[in-house]
Amino acid sequence: MTPVRLLVVTAVAAEREAAARGLEPAAPPTEHTLPGRVLRRVGDGTAPGPLRADLLAAGVGPAAAAAATAAALTAAALRDEPYHLVVSAGIGGGFAPHAPVGAVVVADRVVAADLGADSPEGFLPVDALGFGRTVHHCPPRLATAVARAAGATHAPVLTVSTATGTAERARALASAHPGAGAEAMEGFGVAEAAAAHHTPVLEIRTVSNAVGPRDRSAWRIGEALAALQETFTALRTVLEKGDPPPYD
Repeated sequence: MTPVRLLVVTAVAAEREAAARGLEPAAPPTEHTLPGRVLRRVGDGTAPGPLRADLLAAGVGPAAAAAATAAALTAAALRDEPYHLVVSAGIGGGFAPHAPVGAVVVADRVVAADLGADSPEGFLPVDALGFGRTVHHCPPRLATAVARAAGATHAPVLTVSTATGTAERARALASAHPGAGAEAMEGFGVAEAAAAHHTPVLEIRTVSNAVGPRDRSAWRIGEALAALQETFTALRTVLEKGDPPPYD
């Protein structure tokens, strides 16, 4: 089996540690430095079912995520150990009825939902303006397999720079992106960095709250982190038993 080199990018350390426990519950991670960041590494790529994962808490938002992901990808390329797959992961908001609180969403595509311009006619995405793209597609066979193994909703995940806090905004996003499963703040930044290195990307979100009016008393962060750990165990199983890289 081809050893799999995996980069996992989360916003905060609690998400990173949940993913690490899911990937390698028996072995303590080791630390490796990047400029301004620390990678947590699990697996050495030599055990049966080889997988080595570097996990990075990049910070909140697409800009921080893109910068940290690009640094990790560049460092790996300079070591002549490029990653086979990048995973943007963490907890997030879920769109009813597709992804209620407690659900898992594995993206079929990563969408920049608020990258563009306002106009009298409404929001214009940046690709409609001719200045870039707003969608990255995840490897279809791999993403489908991970969603099936995790019992997850397989749907678009939206990246926003401002988390939704009103019913009006939730309705607008759901109308603009029918079938969207979740909202988070880092996926598109991670995907942009991965695309620059020609590396496929997945996004995994476990739902801690509904997209809509901001009500922290209703958030279920602990449950979502536990689900994230379980989902990364499912991801590891898929990567070790499924098709070897490169992923289409």
